[in-house]
Amino acid sequence: MPATRTQTPPRAPAERRRPAALATALLLALPFALTACTAAGSGGDAAAPRSGGRLTFALSSDPTCVDPHQAATNDAMYVTRGLVDSLTDQDPKTGRIVPWIASSWEVGKDASRFTFRLRTDATFGDGTPLDAKAVKANFDAVHALGARSILGSGFLQGYRQTRVVDAHTVEVAFDGPNAQFLQATSTPSLGLLSPASLRRTPEERCTGPLVGSGPFTLKTYTPDTSVELERRGDYAWGSSLWKSPGAARLDGITFRIVPESGVRSGSLTSGQVDAVAGVAPQDEALLKGQKVSVVGRANPGVPVALSANTASPVAKDPAVRRALQAAVDRDEVVDTVLSPSYRPATSSLAATTDGYRDHRALLAHDVARAKSLLEEAGWRAGDDGIRVKDGRRLELKVILGTNFGPNQSALELIQQQVKKAGIQLTLSVLSIADYQKARGAGDYDLAWGNGTRTDPDILRTAFSSKLLNLSRISDTTLQRDLDAQAAATDPARRAAHVAAAQRRILEQGYQIPVFEMTSVIALSRDVHDLTFDSSSRLQFHDTWLS
Repeated sequence: MPATRTQTPPRAPAERRRPAALATALLLALPFALTACTAAGSGGDAAAPRSGGRLTFALSSDPTCVDPHQAATNDAMYVTRGLVDSLTDQDPKTGRIVPWIASSWEVGKDASRFTFRLRTDATFGDGTPLDAKAVKANFDAVHALGARSILGSGFLQGYRQTRVVDAHTVEVAFDGPNAQFLQATSTPSLGLLSPASLRRTPEERCTGPLVGSGPFTLKTYTPDTSVELERRGDYAWGSSLWKSPGAARLDGITFRIVPESGVRSGSLTSGQVDAVAGVAPQDEALLKGQKVSVVGRANPGVPVALSANTASPVAKDPAVRRALQAAVDRDEVVDTVLSPSYRPATSSLAATTDGYRDHRALLAHDVARAKSLLEEAGWRAGDDGIRVKDGRRLELKVILGTNFGPNQSALELIQQQVKKAGIQLTLSVLSIADYQKARGAGDYDLAWGNGTRTDPDILRTAFSSKLLNLSRISDTTLQRDLDAQAAATDPARRAAHVAAAQRRILEQGYQIPVFEMTSVIALSRDVHDLTFDSSSRLQFHDTWLS
């Protein structure tokens, strides 16, 4: 029987509120950061919001897939968020879960069953009702995607079924406790597509056409060029966090794919676009001097890091991974390559994530310790300074994507840092699609990237041997804590397991965190009310142009 009724949605537990306060301090410390870009372009904004106009927004990378269930990057999430509604939403200031398509919900005593009561007025863009059968079809479809849904597959681990109780009530059941699921229902990865769209193949859904229930509809997607969204005039069931539940203010949005950061910035200052994502650190000061608004929000989740492929011949050695932890100078990376908008990583979770614990002592820069660890493990310095063991050079292949401008510069600096300890890094720069293929195939020693989510269950997504397990980890101690935090309904118990998992990941060197990601965007003074959600992704419903 249901035990926790949430007609008044719960506040975030104490473990969530503590990092939220820390996040506020961090955001205030940034030279330009706000928790949301509210009226960011107005310079006072005495004018009332108006409807109409088309926003042109430059992305740093191609979405590669416009299906929110399969989307894997922030740029893809920016596009897909407006196409779909979610059962719930999450307040970015408090962490509180609030109504959206679900007007109320109940969580079973052991968090293995969730009952949602739906609004009765929502429809998809093709006119079909958003009812209990449609919700069931969506969760069944995400579960069927398996590894194609990088995020959704973790959210639905242990999924048993969705039962249609009546036309507007569903019960979602899992094989065991799943404490993170309620927060997961606020994400676009579990957003709601029309049953007709779900009948298309996964490949067809990636390229469109695609129909959701959100405030915008997909007009066209031209890979590597643009995505066009149009306003739904009949939309009337927005999130309870929005300023208005009705139709979006913009007539539409054009997302242009502009990989070069300098070209994106120039397009904004010349008036060719209204807003840009992925502002490069070196462009921040320049843009601020050009009478545009530069705003940012620290990303929760997994920091930008080198994740080890523990099945590779060299990276499987714990001594090598621990030596890398000590050889990387995180402060130098931030000070040299990035900007004051970023901060060095201090744990395997970013400081704005629920359950974060400060483990900076485990990440102290110490080249002498790195050398000692390698010596003890039998890695001897060769003639060129690169270490060798049993005839094998200590050379590691690093794969990185092109979706964040400073990626290569940061890794080139890290190359120089770790070489002092006798470690050689070879960089392989790949498109997002090729990067994902390489990770799936295991064709790498270290993978450079990050993950964004407010819930600490992102650690399970990244490091569980029961999910995608792209790092090929087999660690019963870590797995026990990852499983236990997902099952724990008591906030204190869950926090303890999250803390243990963070420490284990760092001690074993499965992840070499370097810096915490910040989503930085720039807007013309004509753009207002473009806001970040709880995962530092963009929400365009309330946005308007003056």
